[in-house]
Amino acid sequence: MNVHSVAAEVASPVTHARTRQSAVLRAIAPFIIGGAVLLTPTPEGLTANAWHFFALFIATITAIITEPIPGAAAGLLGVLVACVLGLVRPAPAQATAWALSGFSNSTVWLIFAAYMFACGYSKTGLGKRIALLLIRALGHRTLGLGYAVTFADCALAPVTPSATARSAGTIYPIVSSIPELYGSHANDATAKRIGSYLLYTALAATMVTSSMFLTGLAPNTMAIAIIAKAIGITIPWMEWFKGFLPVGIILLLVQPLLLYWIYPPQIKQAPEAPRWAAAQLREMGPMTREEITMLVLVIAALGFWIGGADFVDPAIVAGFVILGMVIFGVVPWDQIVSHSQAWNTLIWFATLVTLAGGLAETKFLDWLAASMVPMLSGLGAYATIAGVVLTFFFLHYFFASITAHTATLFPLFLAVAVKIPVVTPVAWALLLAYPLGMIGVLTPYASGQNAVYYGSGYIKRKDFWVLGLILGVVYMTVYLAIIVKWLEYLGV
Repeated sequence: MNVHSVAAEVASPVTHARTRQSAVLRAIAPFIIGGAVLLTPTPEGLTANAWHFFALFIATITAIITEPIPGAAAGLLGVLVACVLGLVRPAPAQATAWALSGFSNSTVWLIFAAYMFACGYSKTGLGKRIALLLIRALGHRTLGLGYAVTFADCALAPVTPSATARSAGTIYPIVSSIPELYGSHANDATAKRIGSYLLYTALAATMVTSSMFLTGLAPNTMAIAIIAKAIGITIPWMEWFKGFLPVGIILLLVQPLLLYWIYPPQIKQAPEAPRWAAAQLREMGPMTREEITMLVLVIAALGFWIGGADFVDPAIVAGFVILGMVIFGVVPWDQIVSHSQAWNTLIWFATLVTLAGGLAETKFLDWLAASMVPMLSGLGAYATIAGVVLTFFFLHYFFASITAHTATLFPLFLAVAVKIPVVTPVAWALLLAYPLGMIGVLTPYASGQNAVYYGSGYIKRKDFWVLGLILGVVYMTVYLAIIVKWLEYLGV
């Protein structure tokens, strides 16, 4: 027996013991944290049911983070427990309707459709072809690819009001085809060669462009409607764009480089890659019938997402595209029903949407916001603005949908903010509305497209949480440093 085998035998029991200890800690953490909240006396102004549901919510989110069981199973368990205990709705039939409500959310099904689009891109080779074209044009450096996907998202954002459709349905299937061309594979040690950086950069770009353009995110238009109803002022597209422009430009230019520093790819340069990509494209030959069909279906989906959003929901459009993929032989039906990752993500995200909706329905969020915002009104002008905006921004940790965040908290915060006369009502409205896109960066469940990138296997769970917090702080630092003076300059 050699020295290495003896060391392995000695180390093995220690390693196994540590693994078991880690598993036990991950299993009991949700009970400890949720139990601590549950045992705390119910705050004044809040019902016992709302407080108990919040304890369950915190325990479920902790389980999703620590993963003693798969995240989708943890979310489903949380919903079922809340349903049985009647924490949101007491009547069994109503509780069941609430428990299943997340599965009727169109964003949830759009996420599922994004996986099917990626499947079509992969099976036909269209994703590989587009990736090779990108590499041929910009693949000399990994940083160049980061800027390529950022600018691609920016080009689509003004005319694509669904960030999930834009990023998860269009950008992701293309970008996810690139890493394997560099030998970077999901769920293994090669993920960080280029895949982790490239996919997270693509995701983060969507957060900035969603705030930059009024039509870049559906909740933006909801916020505009709320503003018009609350203060009687309609904010035009160009006024929105001009107000966020300096912040957006800075973030779009800095973000790929910042991520290149803090989340660096192992492959920095590939001088031979463009020539290799050109050779691969010649080997692939002209586009096949399946590629052309897939491209037509995707362009049709984009056309409806851009021009038909007022008439047909993006998820319904995506459903027709999936059926088109089956009818025209792009992807067989068996492959769709057997895509376990897509169905797992659908269950995971649907349950989170349901749980987040429960926080609103039990009036917990109303109580939380009403308790926190008035405390900020006694501060100085800039501190008041920073306090209100940061509170609104970071409360998104409790939401699995930007739409739900907007519908639940935006009217409440706007109503309180306009009573604090440190800036004009219109300025307050914009100060609160602009971060709606950027809040999507915070968590794996913060926005629809996040679940798709999280499920890619390139971005580890810990990285998602850490990078989300870092970028959230960076976004708000740049935003608050510029936006107030810029709006004053514009006369808002």
